[in-house]
Amino acid sequence: MTQAPFTELMDLASLRLRGAVIAASDDFFAEKENLLKPADAVFLPHEYTDRGKWMDGWESRRKRVAGHDWAIVRLGVPGVIRGVVVDTAFFRGNFPSHCSIEACAARSDARIEELTDPSMEWIEVLPKSALNGDSKNLFSIEVPYAFSHVRLNIFPDGGVARLRVFGEAVPDWRRTGHARGEVDLAAAENGAHVVTCSDMFFGERRNLIMPDRALNMGDGWETRRSRGPHHDWALVKLAARGVLSRLVIDTHHFKGNYPDTCRVMVCDAAGEGGEARLADEHAWRELLPRTKLQADTRHWFEDELLPAGEATHLRLEVFPDGGVSRLRAFGTLSPEARQGIGLARFNTLTPTAAEAALRACCGSSRWIEWMREGQPYATVADLLSTADATWSWTSSDDWHEAFRAHPRIGEKKAAAGQDATAKAWSSAEQSGTQSATDAMRAELAEINRAYEARFGFIYIVCATGRSLDEMLTIARSRMKNDPAAELRVAAAEQHRITRLRLEKLLEP
Repeated sequence: MTQAPFTELMDLASLRLRGAVIAASDDFFAEKENLLKPADAVFLPHEYTDRGKWMDGWESRRKRVAGHDWAIVRLGVPGVIRGVVVDTAFFRGNFPSHCSIEACAARSDARIEELTDPSMEWIEVLPKSALNGDSKNLFSIEVPYAFSHVRLNIFPDGGVARLRVFGEAVPDWRRTGHARGEVDLAAAENGAHVVTCSDMFFGERRNLIMPDRALNMGDGWETRRSRGPHHDWALVKLAARGVLSRLVIDTHHFKGNYPDTCRVMVCDAAGEGGEARLADEHAWRELLPRTKLQADTRHWFEDELLPAGEATHLRLEVFPDGGVSRLRAFGTLSPEARQGIGLARFNTLTPTAAEAALRACCGSSRWIEWMREGQPYATVADLLSTADATWSWTSSDDWHEAFRAHPRIGEKKAAAGQDATAKAWSSAEQSGTQSATDAMRAELAEINRAYEARFGFIYIVCATGRSLDEMLTIARSRMKNDPAAELRVAAAEQHRITRLRLEKLLEP
């Protein structure tokens, strides 16, 4: 393959990450599942099936009606796509003339009926582009959103041997992770990446952080035999900044070629100096001292680890050379790191998903529009300060629109247009009303009616952490306000609610 910078990134569609081709318009001559095979395609000149020439790829029949063929791929891990390789190896007189690629953000377990429904938002990431036969066709992609599925369109029909989708993982840790507990920060599916290594003559460096145990020696990282005063190493960018508490170094399948010893160093490149600190040996701290390894063994290290503080990168050093099949690095995240994960996810939401996420925080369309214009946000502080500033620019009409997105205090019925997230947040925020007596509920219903009759909008109060008795006391006091003053008070309460919900939105 002619190298392009994006090919150094992770293949998000890799079978090792549990990517899958889940549907195709037609695969008469060659099965759609071949698209994601890890090995390059092969050609068997004399191999035929009862349908025609055997081909190591996906091939549709010759189209005799209008339209084009397509295949939908579920990525092994959601992410921002930086480039694709559409490989037409050995397809010479039967390759498509053009292709295009669309992508969507959906649940990983979305059914094909959902994905092909007209309401699903598919975004074109690669416009219709010419293909060469029997070639690795490389295409850079510059779309900032994270996707879960891609649809390869071929025009009008034909064969594609392999599809590679390179990018940066943006996993939804709210569904797959345990961000408040111990999590594998070196896992590819959590967003870790093996940036570089000293050598990978026999085994690819990215195998180190793939799921499951290695299938064989070729499914691990293995260097050539060292000659001279030298040792090998691999540099891993962790999925998030954290404190590592447990390591697993697995030499599964490596029997006559495992490293004699290993050492693990860590570096925190999140502070001053950033990733330039990686080149400074003084910035690296020893996490696991040089330790003897065994053949074909999964080694667990916990008590052996030294206090090393928070880290963003890990360096596995093997002496003098050899093979390691898998590396696991379990740790815990700081609150700031958790918010950073949430910010990365928010920054890569598609326009439709970003609008829905912001609407769950605040129902003002103008505020949502201004917040979306600020994406991507460099820090959580930037996002929150923008939320403050944009709310200060809103008018009374915007406030009333935001108020209408809330249910009445004490009511279980959702507000008009309120989605599941906003409904769940409202319910949690009003948990103080759940233990109320019948008399208190009756008084609340009367207060709600009187408040709306006096001011023309529902009673808005930041209910988080407040009992029903407190909310009734606040309502009685605010009933004494003049309408203009009360509108400003309600707007301030709405802003408090918005801030709290933004913080919830950023929780992984």
